[in-house]
Amino acid sequence: MAELVHYTVTDDGVATITLNSPHNRNALSAQLRRELRDHLSTAAGDDAVRVIVLDHAGPVFCAGMDLKEAGSAGSATDGVNEFPEILTQIWTSAKPVVAKLAGPARAGGVGIVAAADIAVAAADATFAFTEVRLGLVPAVISVTVLPRLLPRAAHELFLTGERFDAERAVAIGLLNAAVPAERLDAEVARYTGMLALGGPTALAATKEMLRRARSADLADDFADMLELSAGFFAAPEGQEGIAAFAQKRTPSWVPVSEG
Repeated sequence: MAELVHYTVTDDGVATITLNSPHNRNALSAQLRRELRDHLSTAAGDDAVRVIVLDHAGPVFCAGMDLKEAGSAGSATDGVNEFPEILTQIWTSAKPVVAKLAGPARAGGVGIVAAADIAVAAADATFAFTEVRLGLVPAVISVTVLPRLLPRAAHELFLTGERFDAERAVAIGLLNAAVPAERLDAEVARYTGMLALGGPTALAATKEMLRRARSADLADDFADMLELSAGFFAAPEGQEGIAAFAQKRTPSWVPVSEG
């Protein structure tokens, strides 16, 4: 059976996971879901990987669940039950995840985009939450999408299923940037280059901090954050970063490309 998700790692620590099922618009079939989960796990466990890029072959990033496979209630349930694991892998990844879109995303595909830390699209990419037009509810993807979107936009777009463009996706918080197609590779490389400059454990802890529910008591919040900050100042990675700054050199964790 032909592989539907490709995995590569460059010598500068960028793991690229490419959805490669253009015959069905990179829909989330059972095989594609399985391979995507496996490759995300591989990247998470590889110390040489500093940043993960979610890419795609063909004109569409991801069309959402494979509706042909979802023809029976059982297969549809399988997909819904498995998809949260994929979104959780991306959302909680200790390594920054960048979504790269040269084309449209729909439904579950938008959930993947929202789960990523950084999302960059070509200016002509489009998006839509099409579930309600199929008599479905965008329930699972709401877990990653709603924290990104402005509330008014979420209500409008979830309820109408209307298609919207990359410029609006930036305005409502779904994307970080929309650029001309010819600049997409360079913009993604700009982000991955910046992300690779961060200390690996500091990046992981910062991601966890960003996901953290804040205490209602400001004093408790400050106490927790002071403890986190002090721990990293004293830790080997923090000491290396401070020393590198003082010595005007690159920290030891920054990947060195052999190319």
